[in-house]
Amino acid sequence: MLGSGCGRLLGRAARVITGLWVRKMSSLGAGQKPLIAVCQMTSTSDKEKNFSTCSRLVQEASARGASMVFLPEACDYIGGSTEETLNLAEPLQGDLIQRYSGLARDSSVWLSLGGFHEKGSDWDKDRRISNSHVILDAAGNIVSIYRKAHLFDVELQSGITLRESGFTVPGGEIVPPVSTPVGKVGLAVCYDLRFPEISLVLSREGAEILTYPSAFTITTGLAHWEVLLRARAIENQCYVVAAAQTGLHNTRRTSYGHAMVVDPWGVVVAQCTDGTGLCYAEIDLPYLQRVRREMPVQDHRRPDLYGGITRKTSS
Repeated sequence: MLGSGCGRLLGRAARVITGLWVRKMSSLGAGQKPLIAVCQMTSTSDKEKNFSTCSRLVQEASARGASMVFLPEACDYIGGSTEETLNLAEPLQGDLIQRYSGLARDSSVWLSLGGFHEKGSDWDKDRRISNSHVILDAAGNIVSIYRKAHLFDVELQSGITLRESGFTVPGGEIVPPVSTPVGKVGLAVCYDLRFPEISLVLSREGAEILTYPSAFTITTGLAHWEVLLRARAIENQCYVVAAAQTGLHNTRRTSYGHAMVVDPWGVVVAQCTDGTGLCYAEIDLPYLQRVRREMPVQDHRRPDLYGGITRKTSS
């Protein structure tokens, strides 16, 4: 067992680890492939309970030998109302990030906090937050912050209405990929998945792994989750890692789940099913380079026909 709600073994570039024991790799020797762990959970408004769940999953992943652990969007909490969501927000210098820093340090793993409710820079004036994807290294240091650019404002026929822009400030830049023990990681969050431009920028900037920590709705997840993740992997020839929220958060919100890893050929190599748990995959960068070498998609692009895609930078 990989933990409750964990999935299947597919493909060759990365694989789910199903053994009862995996040697902890503090440094990788020749031929060894770094191991990642991808989390699935059901956040509520109880921040202490959510942290306890994340801590247990991270410690389990560390014991299995994972070098980096990916947590989903809203791993800190999911509020039952806009007011509760705002009241629970913290700055990145607050207590909760400090506790995650300690968790990374004590577990000797890198952490992707897939979507942290960060108090905005003008909080005292407008009471708005950022949906911030934070990367911590194994010493507990913040090494990168991406603030979600595409905000989820939808009204679906199924009755789902979400207005993220009502309380969230959209991010203003794509951040460069982060060099980690598992490869160069490009940061995005959930709804960003529907906009391929961001992934094209990240892959052109050297990303080998694209991350989409998410809290997809049931309706959109059933229709689009897997096909979008596989598309981003295929068109960019990258690994795609998508930690996910699952199940009933409160009376107003339910998430699809199916945390997933897709390889550069578009094969789903690891997936969680129902409930809280982990799936594991090895990242095979020589295989990724072979895929790119044998089908050099990036070299075949025609910006002279459809224009350049440039990274927006902050002033």
